[in-house]
Amino acid sequence: MNGILYVTGTPIGNLEDLTFRQLRILREVDFIAAEDTRVTRKLLTHFEIKTELVSYHEHSDVSVIHSILDRIASGQNCAIVTDAGMPCISDPGEKLVRACYERNIPVQSVPGASAVITALSVCGGSTRQFVFYGFLPVEKKQRSTMLRELQSEARTSVLYEAPHKLCRTLSDLCETAGADRQIAICRELTKIHEEVLRFCLGDAVKYYETHTPRGEFVLVLDGAELPEQDAFTLEDAVAIAESYLAQGMPVMTAAKSAAKETGISKNKIYQSLHTGNCE
Repeated sequence: MNGILYVTGTPIGNLEDLTFRQLRILREVDFIAAEDTRVTRKLLTHFEIKTELVSYHEHSDVSVIHSILDRIASGQNCAIVTDAGMPCISDPGEKLVRACYERNIPVQSVPGASAVITALSVCGGSTRQFVFYGFLPVEKKQRSTMLRELQSEARTSVLYEAPHKLCRTLSDLCETAGADRQIAICRELTKIHEEVLRFCLGDAVKYYETHTPRGEFVLVLDGAELPEQDAFTLEDAVAIAESYLAQGMPVMTAAKSAAKETGISKNKIYQSLHTGNCE
């Protein structure tokens, strides 16, 4: 009988954020697959957990995945963890989860802190819709492509960035998205020196010209303000309906289609088609 792979969150900074369930799972599983065993060992030592650790990271050979899967398939339970936060989010753990499904090995989530969600909750911008980009690519062509996407992205965008790359990233965002675009720069979330700064990209670039970036950063960029479309008039709607009629569409169907396209009442469109009056 198969064991279970537990996708287990760990604190993103503050050890008090480890949940009771996470503690129990980390103690009860047969082994833990860790991104960096040195980092995870410190966490386990703090809570006096002595579960076996195995290394699993982005450079791990396929044989490592097979070894982990074979142990789970034999009935052992495994918790996969990353250095901080939820594994499998911008993280090599996604390969292991996918491989589990391919071998019909059950996967369960043991959720915890996530830098993405934590940053969104304190960003001060819109959180109704958002898109996560992870780290911007280093390669020039891929980076340019992603920056162009961010330029026109209407949803809030969340990015990770390392301190030594922050100034370049802010400068590229300012040049592409515009100096007036608002951004929240979240630093060292949940840690002693947690800081959230919200200002326009132009001011952000100037700020870090005199303040050396330190710690880990999550950037939350406001969505682009898309130009408003001109409102349709009844005359526009009737013209669209007439084009549908010319294609052989029934009158009511043409009116409904034009209404859906323009936002004008289908009854008004239908009436105008019969009377020829668009007032």
